[in-house]
Amino acid sequence: MRFFRSFVFAIFLASAFFYFTTYRSARLSAPSWISHPQHVELTEAAGSQAFDAEEQNNISVYRKNIASVVNITSRVMTFDFFYGLVPQEGQGSGFVIDKEGHILTNYHVIAEARQVEVTLHNRKKYKASVVGVDKSHDLAVVQIKAPDLQPMTLGDSTNLQVGQKVYAIGNPFGLAGTLTRGIVSSIRQVQEPDGLVIDEAIQTDAAINPGNSGGPLLNYHGEVIGINTMIASQPNVGQSAGIGFAIPINTAKAVLNDLVTLGRVRRPALGVRTIPIDAEIADELGLAADYGLLIVQAVPGGSADRAGLRGGTERAYLGNTPIMVGGDLIVSIDGEKVESQQILAQIMNRHRAGDTVKVTIFRGKKKLEVSVELGEARDQV
Repeated sequence: MRFFRSFVFAIFLASAFFYFTTYRSARLSAPSWISHPQHVELTEAAGSQAFDAEEQNNISVYRKNIASVVNITSRVMTFDFFYGLVPQEGQGSGFVIDKEGHILTNYHVIAEARQVEVTLHNRKKYKASVVGVDKSHDLAVVQIKAPDLQPMTLGDSTNLQVGQKVYAIGNPFGLAGTLTRGIVSSIRQVQEPDGLVIDEAIQTDAAINPGNSGGPLLNYHGEVIGINTMIASQPNVGQSAGIGFAIPINTAKAVLNDLVTLGRVRRPALGVRTIPIDAEIADELGLAADYGLLIVQAVPGGSADRAGLRGGTERAYLGNTPIMVGGDLIVSIDGEKVESQQILAQIMNRHRAGDTVKVTIFRGKKKLEVSVELGEARDQV
């Protein structure tokens, strides 16, 4: 009997607990205005709305190019203290440049890779071979053997204007086929984390994240004007902060033929050693212009030497540094004013060995224009 009373009391306590904590609170919390209709009336759009002109262009640029953008997976061997050599994967983007399967990307996407795999937009995977690399411009070309490839149209990166619309297509964080949009925010020189300097880099606020590297930056017409390469981000964050950079496509076009046919870049050079001239030095040396590059030496047998450009013949001192003066003063190349060695390097980056340029010089007070066929840099040291 004592057990039965205890059992009944326990049931009573459990029932009271349920009533006050669940059943009663549920009933009390339900407002009186809540109804339970048999059918819910929704306000729906009359039909599909037409896209405006800007949306139509976004869609057009994406559809035109998405089949040409690829995902690149590279596998490298790294050393782990406990396990020794272990494989590690990296991801980036790239884009098809011809029907033979050549794909342009960043060098850092495939650097030191033991194996490179390309995934097309249709999800088909192909093993890729590295055809050529240009470390100094962070560029690389890989090749796959695949049918019905659609090359992208390469545009022109000269005369880009701050404010013009751009699109980035790539695989940020491995999310394939992603389109982002922005504008050209600036054109400036930037330095990559490994110390590489990119001249006239395209700064954009189009969202670029890890995985976008090597993918195309497009103009309003869907033409490639840059290769997305890096972002400015807070330390240890590693994602878009609205500042990304792309290598100008003209820089790539200048070396593509060498990369595909030779596997390396025949870096062009004038074959000269120079010093920059300012108004003070020009006045001291009695030069005909207060800017330019004074040729201290024309490398024997080099491009400038073969074209008849002259180096210095008289010994002088610039501060405590001995120099040779009396040589030709370079003031422009192909009509572009040359005021520093940096500008000369930028001009060389737009050319390749074998190109001919028009060099304007002062020889004494006489102004001359000389045609110079650029040689290969490594041959003119």
